[in-house]
Amino acid sequence: MKIFLLYFLTAVGAYLVGSVNPSIIVSRRVYHVDLREYGSHNAGFTNFKRLFGNKMAWFVFACDILKAALVCLGARLLFEHIIGRGQLGAAYACLFAMLGHSFPVWYGFRGGKGAAVYGGSFWFVDWRVTAIGFVVVAVMLLVTRYMSLAVIVATVSTVALLALTKPDPAALIMSAVCVAVLILRHRENIVRLCRGEESKFRFHDRPKD
Repeated sequence: MKIFLLYFLTAVGAYLVGSVNPSIIVSRRVYHVDLREYGSHNAGFTNFKRLFGNKMAWFVFACDILKAALVCLGARLLFEHIIGRGQLGAAYACLFAMLGHSFPVWYGFRGGKGAAVYGGSFWFVDWRVTAIGFVVVAVMLLVTRYMSLAVIVATVSTVALLALTKPDPAALIMSAVCVAVLILRHRENIVRLCRGEESKFRFHDRPKD
C-alpha cells in the first residue's frame, strides 16, 4: 500500500505542478491575450518568444525549468528514502510533469510540448548526460537554428547516453517514454522540417516596423 501511494501521489503531484503553465499565465496577465490563439498555438517558450520577444520569454523558460526541477528533486529524494530508487523517482516524476505541461488540467488540456520541463527534470535523473544535452541543444541551434530539431536530437542523445551509464533499468525505460512523448508532441514540427517549412529560431527580437 505504501508503494502504491508513493507512485500515485508522485504522479498526481507532478502532473498538477506541471500543469501550471507560466507562458499562459504571463501572456494573460502581462499582455492580456492567450498565446495559444496566436502563432503556433503552442503554450511554450518558443511561441511565447516569437510573439512577445525576449523581455519575458526567458523568465517563462526559467519558470518551466524550475517547476520541473523542484518536482523531480522532491520525487528523487522521496523514492530514494522509501524504496532506494531515486533515479526512478526523478524519471517517473519527469513523465507526469511533462504530461501536465502538455495537457494542463488548469487550462483546458491545451499546453506546451514539454521540452523545458524535460530539461529541468532530467538534471535529477543524471546531471552528466543532461549537461551534454544542453550543449547539444546550443550547438544544434547555432548550426541549424531549428529549435524543434535541436530539442529532438538533444533529448534522444540524453537517453542514448543514459543507457551507457548503467542506470536503473526502470528509470531508463521511463526516460525513453518521456522522449517518445516529446517526439509525438513535435510531430507537426517534424513534418514541417521534412517539407522545409519549419520556422527558424531567432536569438534576438524581431525588428519592429
